[in-house]
Amino acid sequence: MQIRPTAGLAVLATWLAIVLSLAGCGSDADQPRETTLAVLVANSSAHDQQNVVTSGRVRSFDEPLHYWIEDIDLNRVEIKPHELIAPHQGKNVEVEGHFSFSRETGRLLQVESVNPVDP
Repeated sequence: MQIRPTAGLAVLATWLAIVLSLAGCGSDADQPRETTLAVLVANSSAHDQQNVVTSGRVRSFDEPLHYWIEDIDLNRVEIKPHELIAPHQGKNVEVEGHFSFSRETGRLLQVESVNPVDP
C-alpha cells in the first residue's frame, strides 16, 4: 500500500495539532500568580477570575460577619470561606485562592489554603 504525499501531510498535520494542544496542559497558566494586595486593589479587573497567592494581616468585622486581609497601606481583599480564615484573626498569613472582582460586590478571594507568616 502506497501513501499519497497529501495523505501523509494530513496525518502529520493532525499529529502536530495534537502535540501542540497537549503542550499547553500543565503549563504555568494553571499555576497561581504571586501578587501583592496593592496590585490586586489597583488592578482588580486584570486579575478577575485568576488563581493568586498573596499575603496580609487577617481582620474581621462582626455585623455582618466578614473577613479580609490587608497590608500596611490598608489595601483590602475580602476572604471566604470564614472557616478557613477565622482561626488566623489578627495574624499575618499567605493565602492561595480564586480572586474575583465586580463593581457591585467588590474584591473577593475564595481561599483554598492559608499559611501563617512570621511577622
